[in-house]
Amino acid sequence: MEEKKMGQNNQPAEQDLNQLLKVRHDKLKDLQKNGKNPFQITKYDVSSHSMEIKDNFEFMEGQTVSIAGRMMFKRVMGKASFCNVQDLQGNIQAYVARDSIGEDSYKDFKKYDVGDILGIKGEVFKTKTGEISVHAQEVTLLSKSLQILPEKFHGLTDTDIRYRQRYVDLIMNQEVKDTFIKRSKVLSSIRRFLDKQGFMEVETPMLVSNAGGAAARPFETHFNALNEDFKLRISLELPLKRLIVGGLERVYEIGRVFRNEGLDTRHNPEFTLMELYQAYTDYRGMMDLTENLYRYVAKEVTGSEILTYGEHEMDLSKPFERITMVDAVKKYANVDFNEIHTTEDAKKMADEHHIEYEDRHKKGDILSLFFEEYVEEHLIQPTFVMDHPIEISPLTKKKPDHPEYVERFEFFMNGWEMANAYSELNDPIDQRERFEAQEALLAAGDAEANHTDEDFLNALNIGMPPTGGIGFGIDRMVMMMTDSPAIRDVLLFPTMKTLGGKDQ
Repeated sequence: MEEKKMGQNNQPAEQDLNQLLKVRHDKLKDLQKNGKNPFQITKYDVSSHSMEIKDNFEFMEGQTVSIAGRMMFKRVMGKASFCNVQDLQGNIQAYVARDSIGEDSYKDFKKYDVGDILGIKGEVFKTKTGEISVHAQEVTLLSKSLQILPEKFHGLTDTDIRYRQRYVDLIMNQEVKDTFIKRSKVLSSIRRFLDKQGFMEVETPMLVSNAGGAAARPFETHFNALNEDFKLRISLELPLKRLIVGGLERVYEIGRVFRNEGLDTRHNPEFTLMELYQAYTDYRGMMDLTENLYRYVAKEVTGSEILTYGEHEMDLSKPFERITMVDAVKKYANVDFNEIHTTEDAKKMADEHHIEYEDRHKKGDILSLFFEEYVEEHLIQPTFVMDHPIEISPLTKKKPDHPEYVERFEFFMNGWEMANAYSELNDPIDQRERFEAQEALLAAGDAEANHTDEDFLNALNIGMPPTGGIGFGIDRMVMMMTDSPAIRDVLLFPTMKTLGGKDQ
């Protein structure tokens, strides 16, 4: 076994680390010289995984199995040794004896390092201390580790290194691996739910000439072959609505979108969005779908309809609260926008409450600012906030009885916006007027306003049925399902600032 002299942060001192790395390279050269190059092995037949063996020991005791994984621990004791092998499911002990695998193989095994990837074939048994193990009959070196893993008792705790070297993070921190296994389950359970509801999964372009469908600054690039500027999509909305026009009545897409904005615990410039559109329903139909979807996914992924995130417990089993934005602001800010009739009155109220706004903002914008300031943090239990002002909802159908508001809701949990849904605007004349208003905002300096999309207007002119649509932030959903404190904890490869001009 390698002897490590530890420096600060429980890592080998630099000169000792260099020596340890040299020893590993020398071992590889010896293996290659003796015709035992592990990198020439192309496959290994794995019959079982660690937890499968442990969970089914009463049936598997005495059976011969083949396991494979990374050696995380080794203790050599003369003619017999123990090692711990980590695979996808967890880890399992292997008992390696000279008399069982042969003298030459045992001599090789004693030279193997923590971090090496092994294949072990042997019989399932339980040691005198009750440890379920594999009694090795064959040990095969499948890959030689030429780097030193973090010291095992302290693990990998440096957050920056964890995000930059996620592969090491997955090796050293089982809870991290569990998070990403759950992320995969979230996605597969969403797809199962929607498939049962008759939705069709589709794919739409990431590289677009007009990045619309959301209020966000896009990333821009140049396509040399056409000598044209393109953008990375900020939303999935407009192409999916074109498919509704084309007669695909229930469609959804789960994909990456890109917004040229800041980084924080809930925002990454590249993130996963799901949008779905259903013909012949409205935003209330989307509320029902959201409620049922969240319950289904929570039960599938966590086994419960009660989610715990930090200090909060959220009950998905009860009907989700439904409240208008005006009533929410009245409830938490004690300001009734039903009694505020002009933009000037709204700005005066904002001044009295020390809420900052811009000259271009109108009454509806001020209402939204009050909501952000006074309401969001209180929405811990699942809540639908409905009926947004038209000023902040350029793609949404107006409420027939209150045309300054629209049929839109945002879904909140834990004080976070989790989803955004509309009764989709399908009036091409109204939509053109909304685009013109957005163009005026662009001209006034609002970099997040939408450009007019003529092809989308043409699609609406052809005719789009009444439609409900919704967008879910998948990363936030995974954060909630895994009690993860930051979005980077649920992204395998989060966006990081480069070090020395290179990705580290």
